[in-house]
Amino acid sequence: MTHQAAQVVIAGAGLSASLAALRLAGAARVLLIDQRADPLAGHTWSFHAGDIHASQRAWLAPAIRRAWDGQQVRFPGRTRGLRSGYASLDADSLGAALAGVPGVARLTARVASVDAGGVSLADGRRIDADLVLDARGFVPHPAIQVRFQKFLGQELRLAAPHGLTRPVIMDATVPQRDGYRFFYLLPFDDTRLLVEATYYSDAAALSANDQRAAIAAYAADQGWQVAEVVREESGVLPIALRFDPDAFWRSLPPDVPTIGLRAMRFHPLTGYSLPHAVRDADLIARHWRQGPRALARELRRTSLADARAQGFYRLLSRMLFEAAAPDERRRVMARFYGLPEPLIERFYAGRSTLADKARILTGRPPVPVGRALRCLPGALRADPA
Repeated sequence: MTHQAAQVVIAGAGLSASLAALRLAGAARVLLIDQRADPLAGHTWSFHAGDIHASQRAWLAPAIRRAWDGQQVRFPGRTRGLRSGYASLDADSLGAALAGVPGVARLTARVASVDAGGVSLADGRRIDADLVLDARGFVPHPAIQVRFQKFLGQELRLAAPHGLTRPVIMDATVPQRDGYRFFYLLPFDDTRLLVEATYYSDAAALSANDQRAAIAAYAADQGWQVAEVVREESGVLPIALRFDPDAFWRSLPPDVPTIGLRAMRFHPLTGYSLPHAVRDADLIARHWRQGPRALARELRRTSLADARAQGFYRLLSRMLFEAAAPDERRRVMARFYGLPEPLIERFYAGRSTLADKARILTGRPPVPVGRALRCLPGALRADPA
């Protein structure tokens, strides 16, 4: 077995790993290991202005491709502009930010195993490290029950300006199928935009050819002439219905810090993971010198606290997927986007107040009461698996 040595090794080189490396800029030498030659390729990550703090926005800024001063949602009979800012990173912008960071190296290799002292590769090499982070992505676990947010998006260059000045985070005026269906639009400049067909669905399967045709039809309906498909991205994100965080974290090694989707670090209902990745990167920067066990303990403590506070969002996920029939889900979302904007901002940031929760749950229910009541057990404690 061939041995190498490094200061900080991160198994996986996706969003959470890349942000941890960016945050450690100048403080540590970081080696990112992933079996994919370009693990960031074909990805866009977004966040709402209220999701992260100003200090976090400052170190993240070099990785941001575009920011906007508002956003919009569209439902049948209702179009609403929201004043909350919005920003997006993509593979090129995040990759360029990392390329400018001294002390960050990459290795394309398959990780066989991770332990507190290093990483063993499938080809027999061993890389020892002062600190190892496990960021290898989501894997199913008996402690969590999920449904899916799945999507296929294309960045289009149009023959003429599209007329959008802000993102449309949900255009749900389209026919509903396979659950809750909407289009997601990010205008990068006057003629380039990301058009993404998105579904909140019970099944993870998605036909790429069908979605390409749907995007072409949507663009035609908007009166847009496509000059070029610049790039394409697709993915399936977990949406959490039930989660026992204590059981989950008991199953992980106590001396291997775990981050990203590998650590179930995402908003249970929206699937957004960037705010969690940013917060964990800050925590890593504060505690990495204390060693793997101390850092793993801090990440576990923070993750447990977040997961316990997110029971309300898992309740809403259950109501969306279990109390609402697939063709009723659009009505649930339309009602939510009729609520006060500060409430919506706190919801996205995962900081809903008791008053917010009461406001979301009271009033004329958008789903049958009987089915809604069956979703209630587990809302205020570790959810039943």
